[in-house]
Amino acid sequence: MPSVCVFCASSEGISERYAVLAGEVGFAIARRGWTLVSGGGSVSCMGAVARAARAGGAHTVGVIPRALVELEVADHGADELVVTDDMRERKGEMDRRSDAFITLPGGIGTLEELLEIWVARSLRLHDKPIVVLDPWGDLQPLAELVAGLVSAGFVRDSAASQLVWTTSVDDAIAAVERGWAEAGSVGVAEPTAAEFLEAEP
Repeated sequence: MPSVCVFCASSEGISERYAVLAGEVGFAIARRGWTLVSGGGSVSCMGAVARAARAGGAHTVGVIPRALVELEVADHGADELVVTDDMRERKGEMDRRSDAFITLPGGIGTLEELLEIWVARSLRLHDKPIVVLDPWGDLQPLAELVAGLVSAGFVRDSAASQLVWTTSVDDAIAAVERGWAEAGSVGVAEPTAAEFLEAEP
């Protein structure tokens, strides 16, 4: 069965509606028989998505750095709890175990995860769907920033289109399925020199 990684918040100082959204995503993943890959936390949206997925019968994989386990915020209810040495290893493991990515509203950690996986996609290191689920427009400034970078010539239209923006859980799930269908028919080509240069820090 395919695995879907959900990037989301672990902050507890946010509106309850974000945890509700995360739970809806977790349940939708379970309903399709997919595996959930998450950041391995038990709090806020991260905990909500994992609990909902398990309640719906999904297999859940949590990937968490050792330092956060020691802070007692790990999701010990996960079917698999993978403990990494650091954040870099965590992101690599989440990438390796996932066939698609859904990003919910979140903070700098969530943004870092999204941007890193998008850079890899823009370099054609993978062809996994990258979906942003933003029902209330929290991430709209990011969408506007990307559009501005395209206008200025820093980002290609083809790279910008690799981020699929949605506003409902149903649309996000459909975008994942559509991305898989398109990836299966196209495949991953070698990146051009221009694509490498564009992604350079």
